[in-house]
Amino acid sequence: MRKIFGGILVLSMAFFMLSACAGKEREGENGDALTWGTWGSYGKHEKFLTLLRETYPDIELEFLSYTGGNMTGYSWTQMRADDIPDIFITSQILDEELAKERLADLSGYAFINDFSTAILDQVSIDGGVYLLPTSNAMYGIYYNKTLMEEHGWQLPRDFAELEVLCGEIREAGLIPGVLGTQLTGGPFSTVFNLAKTSWLTTPEGVNWERDFLAGEAAAEGMWEGTMEYVQRYIDIGMFHTDPEDRNNPDLILDYLGNRKAVFCTAVQLVSITELPDTGDKLGMMPFISQDGSKNIYMYSPAFYFGISKRLTLPGNEKKLENAVKLLTLLFSPEGQATFISQETPCVMSVLSHADVPEDSLIYDAQQALRQGRAFRMTYAHWDHVLADMGQAYKEWFRGENGMDGSKCIARMDELQKKWLANSEQMYFCRSVGDFTLEQTAELVGKALGSAAGADAAMVPLGLVQEDGTELRSGITGKLYAGQIDSDVTATICTGVDGPYAVMSMTGAQAKEMARAGFDPEGSGNPFPYLLVTRGERELEDDVFYEIAFLTQGYTQEAADAYGAEIREGSLRSILREWLVQQGEVSPGGNPWE
Repeated sequence: MRKIFGGILVLSMAFFMLSACAGKEREGENGDALTWGTWGSYGKHEKFLTLLRETYPDIELEFLSYTGGNMTGYSWTQMRADDIPDIFITSQILDEELAKERLADLSGYAFINDFSTAILDQVSIDGGVYLLPTSNAMYGIYYNKTLMEEHGWQLPRDFAELEVLCGEIREAGLIPGVLGTQLTGGPFSTVFNLAKTSWLTTPEGVNWERDFLAGEAAAEGMWEGTMEYVQRYIDIGMFHTDPEDRNNPDLILDYLGNRKAVFCTAVQLVSITELPDTGDKLGMMPFISQDGSKNIYMYSPAFYFGISKRLTLPGNEKKLENAVKLLTLLFSPEGQATFISQETPCVMSVLSHADVPEDSLIYDAQQALRQGRAFRMTYAHWDHVLADMGQAYKEWFRGENGMDGSKCIARMDELQKKWLANSEQMYFCRSVGDFTLEQTAELVGKALGSAAGADAAMVPLGLVQEDGTELRSGITGKLYAGQIDSDVTATICTGVDGPYAVMSMTGAQAKEMARAGFDPEGSGNPFPYLLVTRGERELEDDVFYEIAFLTQGYTQEAADAYGAEIREGSLRSILREWLVQQGEVSPGGNPWE
């Protein structure tokens, strides 16, 4: 179903399928309603959407659900296919040239004047602004503020002071700092953040990153100084690793909460400012540069928002007017307040005049952002090698496999060269056309049914419901024309993965289940099921068939009634293997015999 402000529209399932699946034909279908991709985060936007409804009751929104396995990747896949919603939402700016081509330039609208120059500089693309962040999550090094005060320790202003302080901490029988390494993105970010305290955020560093990612520069000859600096952090005890390799929240609660360590370097947003067992206050300090001239914080926008360029075309004047009203409200103090709460002490407004209290966890981080001493977390364009680079850094921090700074540099060059050399080989299939959502679900059903050796597959479509409820176990991403790799495969998979089920039922029972839909919560408002059969044949009412179901794509009641057999597997793996076998897929093609 579609949820529309200004009135609830209930449509037949057939018409709904057409409108939800055919993005490019969707323009103008619903008058001046703006399409908005929920990104599986309707709940995160709900407060703002309530404010929007109250402020502009005449603005209609049509919600397009996506809860699949690669949200950032899917948003840019949609953009490449020229099939983005009117209000475009993403978490990373992955392709600046494509953003210029597909999105409206926001630099001429009044709401942009409320952003700091530092933020605008970082999102500017050839003088234009196409994506603006909502709230910013701030990252630094956490510390036990109460413990520091009890010992009379002051926050260090440069590395020399940090080195002295760490010596005093060790003399007190404590660990200076612990580093989160359970996810290799943590070590990756730690090394890159220290590089940003010196050269990586300079014009020379920006040019190097561009050239390195293009295969035109090497880490060797550029990273030696950074690796020496990282080693100094290791030597003074700032990067102690947890033997149990626990997650970041547990590290903070144990090491800082139980006063085992003073500092914790973790890419983690906390929901507390006071450690629960002791009542100790939590603080955040920057990554310390060698001479103290560039002590920095990192930030990551929760979302970036933009407007589809098609709204600037003749005939869309009213939609553009409403989209600008929406963004004006989004980037107002009232709009920003809907993204911030007591449970988000590390999140701050993007507005230049927004203040946080001086005793706030992120007060110093906010000042740094205004002063240009806060930088976006590195992720975009590094995703293919990030995990493996992080693994090399992790081994260095943990003293494993003889890894050190120089070997990490060599590993960086090796991984990037390997990726560039094999990038074309990463593609294992090709789509010759754009699929609708229903056709994509049919393709997934064929892959699952084939792997299960079943007669049919029952696939839920995860379409947003009237109350904003979304379904992570349903298909919500469309397959577009082009080359297919593991990332593209993830975009059309469900947001959950794991064992699937096979049930035995008659054709009549299967058709009735498909007609009734999937109601996981028993709310009486089911999600639609798509029944995909081998050979596209009609199931006979009195004949028993084996029906395959996706992970969490069925109710326990159905499992009990039809003797569900749970089988180990992964939809991503199943779909990848099936696509490899096909080599090429097309809407309505690839029969399942």
